[in-house]
Amino acid sequence: MLHSKSVAFFVGLFVFVGICALFFLAMQVSNLSSFNDRESYHLIAKFENIGGLKVRSPITVSGVRIGRISNISYDKNNYEAIVEMRIDAEYDTFPTDTSASIFTAGLLGEQYISLNVGSEDEFLAPGDELELNQSALVLEEIIGKFLFSRAEERASP
Repeated sequence: MLHSKSVAFFVGLFVFVGICALFFLAMQVSNLSSFNDRESYHLIAKFENIGGLKVRSPITVSGVRIGRISNISYDKNNYEAIVEMRIDAEYDTFPTDTSASIFTAGLLGEQYISLNVGSEDEFLAPGDELELNQSALVLEEIIGKFLFSRAEERASP
């Protein structure tokens, strides 16, 4: 009887640890575990197409995560997506000609913003807007352009 109770206890403990491990993995994949209230400042970038970019997606420079996306909205007047970026306060010396590009990483296709550092002597201030931005490449658009160009080649004598 004592033996079956100890086996049941260890099975329950094993299941509990497994559930905790799955929860931890889900938090890592969803980027929720590292969304904290560290001291930071905001920058803004506008894009024609953000693809699958999401709030809490990482922002990197040279592969180092320096912040996260805090908000995504749409500008009805200019027909652009407005991306608000929350940059960690320790990274406060980006030149005013710094640009942003949207890239895809990993097998799951997570999109992120990579900042390309410029060479100006003046630095961006909190709330500034990045002027030179490269939108996301959408695979469907690229395939459509390729198929359309192939169709035109075949139609031309």
